Amino acid sequence: MSATQLATLARTSAPQSALRRFLALDAVVTGANALAYLAFSGPLGRFLGVDSTLLLALGAFLTAYAAGVGLLASRRQPPALGVRAVVEANLAWTAVSLVALALWLTPSTAGAVWTVLQSLTVAGFAALQYMALRARQGRSD
Repeated sequence: MSATQLATLARTSAPQSALRRFLALDAVVTGANALAYLAFSGPLGRFLGVDSTLLLALGAFLTAYAAGVGLLASRRQPPALGVRAVVEANLAWTAVSLVALALWLTPSTAGAVWTVLQSLTVAGFAALQYMALRARQGRSD
């Protein structure tokens, strides 16, 4: 993805703003997912074919994670180390989700589709955050 495409996607030509927007979007989407898992673990568990206790645990974890990413996004200049940690955590989430789907989970069809789609979404956040971080570092060098 070129810097122009990245700027268009972020609706800003400032890499710092793009990075903060991608982090904030990640925090909002993750937070919404976490709240859904916490509030509707029973019905979602039945629909997705996943244990509701697992969804509750994931919801609690994702709530804390979303808060941390949101805090990072609120910084005027998010530290590169923190952004790299978010990118790596997102990539790890993607990998673990897909491995769990292949080896451990036996979800419904909807659950399998959901797992793949959320994995791709999280990988997309990681890619956008990484590219925005690189664009910011390129400007400051």
